[in-house]
Amino acid sequence: MKIKSLLNLCLLLLISGTVAAQESGNYYLPVQATISNGTIEGNYDVDSRIAKYFGIPFAKPPVGDLRWKAPQAADNWENVKETKKFGPRPVQANVFGDMNSWSDGLSEDCLYLNVWTPAKRGEKGLPVLFYIYGGGFVAGDASEPRYNGESMAKEGVVVVTANHRLNIFGFLSHPELSAESPYKASGNYGLLDQAMALQWVKDNIDAFGGDPDKITIAGESAGSISVSYQMASPLSRNLIAGAIGESGAGIYPTLAPVSLEEAEKTGKEFLEGKGVKSLAELRKMSTKDIFEMYTESGRFGFPVVLDGHFLDKNLPEIFEAKEQAQVPLLLGWNTAEMNGMAFMQGKPYTKENFIEKVKEAYPEDHEEVLKLYPHATADEVAQSATDLASDRFISYSTWKWFDLHRKNSAQPVYRYLFGKLRPPLVDKSLTSGFAGGTVRAENPEPAPKAIGAPHAMEIEYAMGNLHLVKDYEWTAEDYKVSNTMFGYFTNFVKTGNPNGENLPEWPKATDASNPEIINIDVDTKSEKAEKDARFKFHDRFFKQ
Repeated sequence: MKIKSLLNLCLLLLISGTVAAQESGNYYLPVQATISNGTIEGNYDVDSRIAKYFGIPFAKPPVGDLRWKAPQAADNWENVKETKKFGPRPVQANVFGDMNSWSDGLSEDCLYLNVWTPAKRGEKGLPVLFYIYGGGFVAGDASEPRYNGESMAKEGVVVVTANHRLNIFGFLSHPELSAESPYKASGNYGLLDQAMALQWVKDNIDAFGGDPDKITIAGESAGSISVSYQMASPLSRNLIAGAIGESGAGIYPTLAPVSLEEAEKTGKEFLEGKGVKSLAELRKMSTKDIFEMYTESGRFGFPVVLDGHFLDKNLPEIFEAKEQAQVPLLLGWNTAEMNGMAFMQGKPYTKENFIEKVKEAYPEDHEEVLKLYPHATADEVAQSATDLASDRFISYSTWKWFDLHRKNSAQPVYRYLFGKLRPPLVDKSLTSGFAGGTVRAENPEPAPKAIGAPHAMEIEYAMGNLHLVKDYEWTAEDYKVSNTMFGYFTNFVKTGNPNGENLPEWPKATDASNPEIINIDVDTKSEKAEKDARFKFHDRFFKQ
């Protein structure tokens, strides 16, 4: 009897342990894949039926003499390489305190990528999503839970995320760096990292069941800007079958490229100001000393460069010459990309204050601007200040990308506006941050009435990852919106068309003056883009 009771107890413990392991996401089997550099071993999740390979090196570590050089192909290995853990984050300051990562620590040795694949035994030809993180080219990481590829992998897509170098490590330009380069230019190392990772996907994704001719690139903010650049670059534009941009394009005034001469001058003056006399001296410095030198300067990164290698012309010139990737494009932005106070500079939302700020920003065009942005009441001023701040920050540049591809490609273009209001925070002592998560604030004030969907908020909706973001009190409405947006994105990756069963019809944009868009919200529907006059004005104002 005692033996039987002991056996029952052991069985109960075994079952409990199995359930706990499944719930914690650690019920795995080892799984291997052979790629161009050797064999790797990841984890196969027997619950989700997804194989996961994390921390795959796609280039040599960019350290020592490889600092500030274009990425070099990774070395081969003989034994099986374990790829079950995210690689370290690129070196960065905690610029956006609300960013969350599942990786451990920071390192210059950061050029690793991650793969989620649903491929069954012998299965090939699956569509591929290559997702690029945001963070202004100064922060970000491919392991953030909102970018997690498992949800889309469950729908039959192979998903890849990859790290790239940031800030001074990823974008510094200097005459000495240009002189030693085989293409006689410098900078853009983070974008070159992305291009090499994309080439890696092209060369290796078949080993994970993916189709190398069916790669869609996507990203948000700096990731979206990166997509616009990769779509234009001769190094990448022939590698992709589709593109998705969420809020941002590399078009003035949003992180547009500068001339090599200007970028070299910026880098030279920066180093001279810090007492660094040569490239050799800089390369001998520790990561800590370089990082401190950069952060103490107060700089927000270094510019993208017209280097004649990755990028030889600005984006409007490339698109107008029809030299960009001729592929389907899905893109859009959120209804409140920037807080209206960024335009009002702290002044209350009054008609008089709004007119004053408009006259300051548009001294010769203020009458036209005031007609485009209603301001009769405090509520109208709050809305228009938000619209103006958003347009000047990132909405206009994204619209311009849309307009350029629509006019210079026979491929379909689909445009969205994301308007779902953010739900309440779980922890009321926190406040929402700019990059999508939360930050702890001293005596946080009650949040003002929401005007729209803020920057970066749509990511977890689009990637089907609300369940991985624990900061907000997600409701049935949030999951409804996520199911819709995730469905659109998944369909587009698979077919180049976001439409599908049980989704509101999303018409492709036409050449009409007010093309149709999809307004993604609790009641998602297509509508005319009636407010495009704002963007057409800024197109003239910015002289694009």
